[in-house]
Amino acid sequence: MLDQILEFNKKFVENKDYEQYVASKFPNKEVVVVTCMDTRLVELLPKALDIHNGDVKMIKTAGAIIAHPFGSVMKSLLVSIYELGAKEVLVIGHHECGMGNTNPAKMKEKMIDRGIKEENLKILDFSGLDLDKWLTGFTNVYDSVNHSVSIIKNHPLIPEGVEVHGLVIDPHTGKLEVINRDEKSAE
Repeated sequence: MLDQILEFNKKFVENKDYEQYVASKFPNKEVVVVTCMDTRLVELLPKALDIHNGDVKMIKTAGAIIAHPFGSVMKSLLVSIYELGAKEVLVIGHHECGMGNTNPAKMKEKMIDRGIKEENLKILDFSGLDLDKWLTGFTNVYDSVNHSVSIIKNHPLIPEGVEVHGLVIDPHTGKLEVINRDEKSAE
């Protein structure tokens, strides 16, 4: 696959196809979107939100989950706000997410089947990481989005005035549901 990508890229650059995508690193709409990495959302989500290259900062993670208040997703949010001018955050989960009802035991079995040594899993358990908890997804997308919104809203480094909203998108139609609208935006 890499060779195919590199061959395409060579032509893309030679033909200057990139010119239509030239944009600033600062988001035009001053928005940062935290969403899922689901393949169905790659083109659907931007179309459903009427966003184009240069409009928003896009952070993708499995399930649109912010797993830790001081992990890489929060760091990306802070950079988007303080360094790149974002003033609004949209956390967008979706129905039929692969993180819904993820089974840690089955995932660990798959790891072992693919060559990960069982000792490595035990080492992680003894290191203080609760591997089962870390690998667990969610059972309710609405609760999951609300949890991620809560982490952002209650974070000690998020400044006053940044609006944080939670939404769920239908991965088939693109229909959005607002499940957590920041009160500041209603004022």
